[in-house]
Amino acid sequence: MPKLSYLKALNRAIGDEMDRDGAVCVFGEDVGVAVTHATAGLLKRFGPDRVLDTPISEQAFTGFATGAALAGLRPLIEFQIPALLFLVFEQIANQAHKFSLMTGGQTRVPVTYLLPGSGSRESWAGQHSDHPYSLFAHVGVKTVVPATPSDAYGLLATAIRDDDPVVVFAPSGALGVREDLDFDRLVPVPLGVGRIHRSGSDVTVVAVGHLVHDALAVAEELAGSVSVEVFDPRSLFPFDWSGLAASLERTGRLVVVDDSNRSCGIGAEIVATAAEEMRLIAPPRRVTRPDGAVLPFARALDLACQPTRAQLRTAVEQAVNGHPSRSAE
Repeated sequence: MPKLSYLKALNRAIGDEMDRDGAVCVFGEDVGVAVTHATAGLLKRFGPDRVLDTPISEQAFTGFATGAALAGLRPLIEFQIPALLFLVFEQIANQAHKFSLMTGGQTRVPVTYLLPGSGSRESWAGQHSDHPYSLFAHVGVKTVVPATPSDAYGLLATAIRDDDPVVVFAPSGALGVREDLDFDRLVPVPLGVGRIHRSGSDVTVVAVGHLVHDALAVAEELAGSVSVEVFDPRSLFPFDWSGLAASLERTGRLVVVDDSNRSCGIGAEIVATAAEEMRLIAPPRRVTRPDGAVLPFARALDLACQPTRAQLRTAVEQAVNGHPSRSAE
């Protein structure tokens, strides 16, 4: 069975959707030469009318994509680094996202915003290492964070077909993941449906994006003493609350591991909703970046800010054994 890499899955999803629907087009800086590899070969296949290299003005081409979507196209925008989302938050959250709401559903804005390489990456420093998915979930923009190649393909395909704006975060930590797959069985993955990567009975670990693989490694390390269920939400808005509730019915304990800042992050929302509405027999715990973290260039300091397997293991053991501590936070 062939292996599919995460980056190739993104590339394949875009190409397949462009083949399927002539309205799908790609905008971005250096997408023709495929600097990030997500758009490799697309210019040759589909030509410059559908794969458009834009000027270095994110606000301009993000607004342009909104207009193109209103006119009937399905643009995909590739951003080379996640910090660029701060420049275009207004265009996405206040314009593209709200058009259909403010017109009573009379318009649609099917734009996909792709971040191929977001979040923690060693020594990429403050302006290249953000993972601001919580911002978009907070304002109600559809937001997905695939962990595996098959989900990268399936969620991106679904995002491109969706009639609303969707932000797709492809974590740096997942880009090297490869998966044995029958390519003919790659299919769209619905938004709002989580995935249990490993069943367990003692504690549920909710892991976002590439941290799914760390959670699976920790679950294997603890297999002799703790039964860990690994829950991957896949999309953060909409979130699969019923899937998480079903998992917590089995385990009663919750740990969330999240590669974004602690305050007001998606980890906090998961913990709060579980505490309000779901079965918990022990206090929930979070493993995140520190409050207000800006990742430094120095490698040792950079790594010290990132969530680690050791922190996750400690949090799981504390959740199960009931030892109160903030050392894992």
